[in-house]
Amino acid sequence: MHELSISRAIAETVRRHAAGRRVGLVRVEVGQLRQVVPDTLRHCWGLVVEGSDLDGAGLEVVEVPATLECRACGSRRELTEPVLRCEGCGATDVAIVSGEELLVTSYDLRGA
Repeated sequence: MHELSISRAIAETVRRHAAGRRVGLVRVEVGQLRQVVPDTLRHCWGLVVEGSDLDGAGLEVVEVPATLECRACGSRRELTEPVLRCEGCGATDVAIVSGEELLVTSYDLRGA
């Protein structure tokens, strides 16, 4: 369950940037190709922050779909099957333009 180590890394990142201020909500983007289970990540987050300076801080997970762009014809599509081929022209020269994210995008501070 790598979601536990990811939750720890998110917590450390937020702690560094919050600099001792109380955090209410943390937002992260997780790409479909990251193989992170959002519900498991939320559960692990609760375990990691319980009893810590981040206790009570929520975790909002935004799931980012995998999107391909064909370098030959320029078409874009959401990846629904693990096939890296353009549905329009059949080319295999495609770029993954989204779906690999794992980002802390923001956090909200709680009032004093």
